[in-house]
Amino acid sequence: MRGKLWTRLAPFISKRHASTSQTSLSSSSSSCSVINPWLFVGLGNPGEKYQCTRHNVGFDMIDMFAQSQGISLTRHPFKALFGEGMVEGVPVLLAKPQTYMNLSGESVGPLAAYYKLPLNRVLVLIRVKSLIYHFRKNREFGRLRIGIGRPPGQMDPKAFVLQKFNKTGRERIDSAIEEGVEILKLVVTKGLTEAARSSNVDQKYKHLTTHDMQL
Repeated sequence: MRGKLWTRLAPFISKRHASTSQTSLSSSSSSCSVINPWLFVGLGNPGEKYQCTRHNVGFDMIDMFAQSQGISLTRHPFKALFGEGMVEGVPVLLAKPQTYMNLSGESVGPLAAYYKLPLNRVLVLIRVKSLIYHFRKNREFGRLRIGIGRPPGQMDPKAFVLQKFNKTGRERIDSAIEEGVEILKLVVTKGLTEAARSSNVDQKYKHLTTHDMQL
């Protein structure tokens, strides 16, 4: 059974994926081939309640990456905070869906369709718990998992996810997010396969796992 995000996203981009793949094949023989953008999507929830919590680490990574590249995020018609820029000569699109996490496909799907992106140019930044919830048995697009730790003792996992970081926790997750920003740069310059191969080994903290597309 596929996750809810994929269920909402698929109708918008499944046909685009096929047509774009054909376009890519035909354009490869042309000296004027166009580079497909990357779409990096950070998942989280809007609202002050979720700021500075484990729930929104996907948002945090998009913010740090945007700042590092001088990309501004503004509200977009497709229910997202959105920005676009060039990284090492490659167009990059950034999105923070504002639909609440379980409805993220309502934002991501139209965005991917509008820019005619194949699924192998979409990378979702997501905490481990929500990855399990949204992407069960699904390998259609890349994802960067962000580990958020485990609740202590008998603490309710939901309360743990919504708990504000203490100083130590904030430092560790910030370090992981900084490494994540470097991974995103590597995705742009080397591709998802190489980024996954490198990032899953060379980490100070094992907070991040990059998964390649399974095509």
